[in-house]
Amino acid sequence: MDTRQLDLNLLATLEALLTERNVTRAAARLHLSQPAVSAQLSRLRALFDDPLLIPARRGMTPTAKALDLLEPLRLALDQARAVVASHRSFDPGKAKLDVTIACTDYLQSAVITPLVLELRTRAPGVRIAVRNLDLAELEAQMERGEVDLALMTPQAAPPNLRTRHLFDERYVLIGRRDHPRLRKRVTAEEFTRLEHVIVSIRGGDFSTPVDNTLAALGYQRKVILSAASFLLIPEMVAGSDFVALVPERLVRGRAGALKVLDTPFPVEGFAVGMVWHERTHGHSALQWMRATIIALTAAEQPGHA
Repeated sequence: MDTRQLDLNLLATLEALLTERNVTRAAARLHLSQPAVSAQLSRLRALFDDPLLIPARRGMTPTAKALDLLEPLRLALDQARAVVASHRSFDPGKAKLDVTIACTDYLQSAVITPLVLELRTRAPGVRIAVRNLDLAELEAQMERGEVDLALMTPQAAPPNLRTRHLFDERYVLIGRRDHPRLRKRVTAEEFTRLEHVIVSIRGGDFSTPVDNTLAALGYQRKVILSAASFLLIPEMVAGSDFVALVPERLVRGRAGALKVLDTPFPVEGFAVGMVWHERTHGHSALQWMRATIIALTAAEQPGHA
């Protein structure tokens, strides 16, 4: 048999014919015309090199080969139908699935951690693999199936990928709870007198766009440490007199150890969104995952009821 000629629709027709043993009834069952089913029967006979069904006094009689085919045919079609059904009606409580998400360290803390905690309750068989975000390789990684979803600034996403805005992030000023020079309100001048920890994504920089804003106001702050990651900064600040500007979601729930204040002058925030490839857009499990992330991040929005 030349499997290149194999057509799942033909096998479904064969199943109907072997069950009904009548072309007219098989056509009605398949919602096809009688000539269409007769044409498919001719193709099936050529495919299997056997008559499969022969005319009888009432309807048609299966050949010996056709009877041998019936049970394995039903099993194969039932498995195919189960695969299709599972992707149409995803059951998170029963699913066994690995999902790979690319994001920055900040988003691992702000989004991935609450997501994993949520999954332990609602979808215990779903596991999350986190990869560092590599913007230059992201589209190719998604095409190859190496990354299912990315969390990032949606405006920076490759144009061929799908995006969904999740939330707008803002920066806050943090210091230890009993910091001697942090009051409820800090002026720009007082801000510059503090010792600052900043994050340099490239590594090694001692200035950020915030310093450009300060320069325009006639100020210069004192930066004593340039870190490569946001994740260690809250712990570092909590044990010293250093201060830092960090994304607000990074320090939610840490009010006991830290004092969190509004910035003394406008600091531009950033948007966070989801990015995914067209190849996974219709996958019901990943649709559920995206919906879960949307719900979780919406619940964290200020003023969310």
